[in-house]
Amino acid sequence: MDPRLLRAFVAVAGELHFTRAAARLYVAQQALSRDIRRLERELGAELFVRTTRQVTLTADGERLLPYARRVLEAQDDLRAAAAGASRPLLVDLNSEGMASGRVLARARELAPECELMARFESGLTGAAAEIVAGRLDVSFGRFAGLDPAVRALLSHQPVRYEPMAVLLPRDHPLAGLARIPLDALAGESVYAGAGNPRTLEWTDLARRLFAGRGIRIAPPAPVAIGVEEFRRVMAKTRNPVLAVVDFPAMPDSVLRPVVDPVPLSPLSLVWRKGLCHPGVDALRAAAARLAAEEGWLERDPAHWLPEDDITLMSDAPRLTDATEAG
Repeated sequence: MDPRLLRAFVAVAGELHFTRAAARLYVAQQALSRDIRRLERELGAELFVRTTRQVTLTADGERLLPYARRVLEAQDDLRAAAAGASRPLLVDLNSEGMASGRVLARARELAPECELMARFESGLTGAAAEIVAGRLDVSFGRFAGLDPAVRALLSHQPVRYEPMAVLLPRDHPLAGLARIPLDALAGESVYAGAGNPRTLEWTDLARRLFAGRGIRIAPPAPVAIGVEEFRRVMAKTRNPVLAVVDFPAMPDSVLRPVVDPVPLSPLSLVWRKGLCHPGVDALRAAAARLAAEEGWLERDPAHWLPEDDITLMSDAPRLTDATEAG
């Protein structure tokens, strides 16, 4: 049986919506429907009841689902074991100069025999879809902001509660302050990735932070690649940009931490469930050591963070000793 058909089935069963399942798998909806029909023919059973209003699992579909998930997990384990340590591990860091880059640098020290390849693309929502599809191995970001069906396919380890900041044009009225009280942003339109499908988890966090405070989410803007494009777009829109305190310096801009309260961005190391690779072990050990050395998982007493983020970060398996990852 083609594992692709089982992945199609599990995706639709998780979403109970063909359009969303197709987007999750990065395939056309028509192709997904064909795969489901082919699987139903091979099994001689109808798996879904489809109406114009909803999609539900049949009794046969309910029975098949746990077996399909186990088969796919076994396939992932087999692929990981076959790949072994010889293949490079592709790690998405989001941006240069941030906590994720420090984790990678420490992991390279811990496992010099591993080839840990970095790339820089924004957004855990987009990266998670690529991890599930096998096109990426590891990323960093806000795990609670992912769809629960996607989270079920991934593992994560808390890395840091990152204090948030705003990037302001150098001549902005608030730029002269050393710290920006959150309420001082009332009336502002703050850019937080709106319209970018790869950064839904970040936009959601901003929306929760701004709710009831008179702060608007800035409308979609072109995704700027590179420092010069970032400078040009920011000069054109002049909107403050929601960031974290380690965000790299940008020309004609100043970065200021946000206070009263101190909003936190929960950063996790994220990888595909069942992935076995010494590079993942090294990254986990590096994250645990840096967190212990620098207090990355301590929360400011005056912090702000949604309860579901706190729960997921607190409940995640952790390395009690940084040497355990191997």
